[in-house]
Amino acid sequence: MKRIKKTPSHRFEFKVKSGVFNWLLILATIAGFAGCATFGAHQVGPTPIEQAKAEIPEDQLLDVGILVFESEKLTPEDAKAAGTNPEIRKAESHFIPYHLKNTLHQSGHWGAIQVVPAETNSVDLLVKGKIIESNGERLILEIDVADATGKHWFKKKYSAEASANSYAGNRMGERDAYQDMYNKIANDMAMYKTKLSTAETKTIRTVSKLKFAQEFAPAAFDGYLTADKNGHLRVNRLPADHDPMMDRLLKIREREYMYVDTLNQHYAGFYNAMWPSYNNWRELNLTEREAISKIKREALAKQLLGALLIAGGIASGASKDGGNIGALEVGLIMAGGAVFINGWNVSKEAQIHSAAIEELSESFGDEMQPVTMEFEGKQYELTGSAEEQFKRWKELLHQIYLAETGFDAKPPDEEQVIEPNQKP
Repeated sequence: MKRIKKTPSHRFEFKVKSGVFNWLLILATIAGFAGCATFGAHQVGPTPIEQAKAEIPEDQLLDVGILVFESEKLTPEDAKAAGTNPEIRKAESHFIPYHLKNTLHQSGHWGAIQVVPAETNSVDLLVKGKIIESNGERLILEIDVADATGKHWFKKKYSAEASANSYAGNRMGERDAYQDMYNKIANDMAMYKTKLSTAETKTIRTVSKLKFAQEFAPAAFDGYLTADKNGHLRVNRLPADHDPMMDRLLKIREREYMYVDTLNQHYAGFYNAMWPSYNNWRELNLTEREAISKIKREALAKQLLGALLIAGGIASGASKDGGNIGALEVGLIMAGGAVFINGWNVSKEAQIHSAAIEELSESFGDEMQPVTMEFEGKQYELTGSAEEQFKRWKELLHQIYLAETGFDAKPPDEEQVIEPNQKP
């Protein structure tokens, strides 16, 4: 058998073809994996809400505070790439927790459920949330639930994708495009709660009361709570029945509830006003993003075809003696270049769709209206953001407590409140 000797031109042809193949393989791999990341989130499918099978006794109900959700600060460029804008994301930080509140109400497992602008010791269970992605096509949330003792129930990421059908038949306050995700969060919370014993539930309720008492009168209630080796609070001792100081503090806590109730009326008004526009924006955004995705796939396919034609032309020309490129090869390269230009124009069309999405999102905001509260025959107007109003109201509550008891409580910023990881 005659052995064929590989000439330098053969070797060059092989290298060119191998390099082109590897390059195209890398592009195809990147294209295949693009957009698949879900940040390790649990994908949520069809999920009905699990309601309490019987009425829960009042002393076994836990009051829930849902903190206004957080989100990474988005630059205009980041927001555009994510299919949203900073103003919509700010509005969602109030909309999403309020809809979660409505969903928890439907489950029947809880006592009072309120959205709160800042952490507070007046609730038995605190739900924190973070918006990782939200654009009408996909919603990814991180949910962290902890009770008053400092014990974390769970911290999970949830992911769900919407389709055109997801926006059909939605009802304000009852069913959202991502209702399955809200139901899943509510079910996870309910599942954890049902595993608690009657004594554990009672301890959580008692600890929240004592933490609130320590906030206002740290010296008087020092030593009532201790922390175990895991940093979880437990009850060390209890005040006497009908203790006058505790009774006053529970009345103060009721006044905090009054403000939170008023604040939630504003959140409800904002939620109701936002619902139709937001629902329509998300549905339109989904349509836009699907169109963009299709255009980008077509552009990528054309660009890959162009690269293949150019690579074929170069490889064919390089295989000839002397590396001369003939008319056929030039034609292939020119055809490939034309496809590249076409692909570039399609990509520019995608940018036009992105601009349309940005224009759709300009109507949202979350300005907090002034709130007027009344006590002892006096009216107080609270202004600023919800967080600022809440802080000011707590300062007023300290003044009320001081006026009623004469007890020289320290201002909130100077109080030493037992934290879950801190011993008293």
